Amino acid sequence: MPDVPVGADEGDASEPVVEFDLARYKFTDEFDAAAELDGRFDLLEMDPFKFEHLIRQLFEKIGMKSWVTQASRDDGVDGVAVHEDPILGGVCVIQAKRYKRVVEADAVRALWGAMEDKHATKGILVTTSWFGSSSRQFAARHQERLRLIEGAELKHLLAEHLGLDIRIGLNRPPPRRRS
Repeated sequence: MPDVPVGADEGDASEPVVEFDLARYKFTDEFDAAAELDGRFDLLEMDPFKFEHLIRQLFEKIGMKSWVTQASRDDGVDGVAVHEDPILGGVCVIQAKRYKRVVEADAVRALWGAMEDKHATKGILVTTSWFGSSSRQFAARHQERLRLIEGAELKHLLAEHLGLDIRIGLNRPPPRRRS
């Protein structure tokens, strides 16, 4: 018979307890960035700090606990989201980029470095624009831990989870990908 903790029966089920060390992050006070958006608001006109809070709200609606980090000395992390599932969950660092042009691979590699530095389970880079092929290739090599969200998908997620019908007024459309 295997060892069973004192006072526990073999048939007793207890919920796993998972605690995450968030002391390495410096968070800001939250506010409702989505409430300020009306009609077909253009995300490129949004204040970068408010954009980070909007992304925080999105991850909260998806089902994660989320925070925005302080603006300076954030170690390349704009936000932190925690999925509390003891098996599939973990700490996710988020980088939010309000860009009009392609997000270069250096930004994706910097997020990877921040993930390693913070011992994060996952990293997500969210942008209003799009990623170049080298960024997508880097992310594909690390697809279990790294996720890229481009403007079109961001629009869809904001509509689905926050009920927002927003615009992203890029000067030119993202390039079409070859299949």
